[in-house]
Amino acid sequence: MKEKLQRLRKNRWLILMTMPGMLFLLLFSYMPMFGIFIAFKDYRYADGIWGSKWVGFKNFEFLFATEDVWRVTGNTFMLNALFIICGLIMSVFLALLMYEVKNKFLGALFQSSYFLPYLLSWVLVGYFVYAMLTTDGFVNQMLQHFGIESVSWFTSPAYWPLILVLVSIWKGAGYTSIIYLASMLGINTEYYEAARIDGATKIKQIFHITLPQIAPVITIMLLLQIGRIFYADFGLFYNVTRDSGMLYPTTDVIDTYVFRMLRKVGDFGMASAAGFYQAIVGFVLVFVSNTIVRKIDKDNALF
Repeated sequence: MKEKLQRLRKNRWLILMTMPGMLFLLLFSYMPMFGIFIAFKDYRYADGIWGSKWVGFKNFEFLFATEDVWRVTGNTFMLNALFIICGLIMSVFLALLMYEVKNKFLGALFQSSYFLPYLLSWVLVGYFVYAMLTTDGFVNQMLQHFGIESVSWFTSPAYWPLILVLVSIWKGAGYTSIIYLASMLGINTEYYEAARIDGATKIKQIFHITLPQIAPVITIMLLLQIGRIFYADFGLFYNVTRDSGMLYPTTDVIDTYVFRMLRKVGDFGMASAAGFYQAIVGFVLVFVSNTIVRKIDKDNALF
């Protein structure tokens, strides 16, 4: 007991520094978990959460009664899987490019330019995309310049998986590349010196030194992203697509579907049931993925 008190006194400033983050988690992550009861109730404002009538799994039955839920589930999984795979490749690629820039001024300039899109709101990005893809926008003008017929982008759902992937990468890849760059900067430079002496090219150094060294960070990032594979970025899917009904076949995801149903029907129980469904699937995916990683390499597992 005495040793624990001494350890607390010794680390009191570090513990104090963690308090804002712990308070944020408590208020916005743990306390809202009590709202999960709404998924099993016929929620009414007048009765409150505890006073509302228990309905068991009826909210889930309503959620899965229509064919739409399977469509939006498939869209959510497919698009997020594309975001994860393509975002990982581009983030690591950008980090490798920045790692090779030895000039401090140019390095800072590139890092800032890569990071800048992440700071823009999805509302603003949505207007950029609309300006690019509107009937007389930049993209259609370029197509006409090369003799290709212009496309009505906001009524053509087939193109939007690619468009959303490109927009997602443009906005978010720079942010995650900073994480991978920080990992690369921690690699012992003696590995590269020995590789150069042995005549290894830059490509060989990347595949035999850099990527294996940052593999634990890549694994952790992937596991965290897999846990949220059923949580779509609402700002991306709502603002960039402008909530166009013509694009629902390929762009409607769980979050936008629930928002639309909540806005039209006002059923909080169904919305809460959808959130519970997302959380459970995310937990199972993280657990299964982590189990697979543990079988391959215990050191790279998240837990």
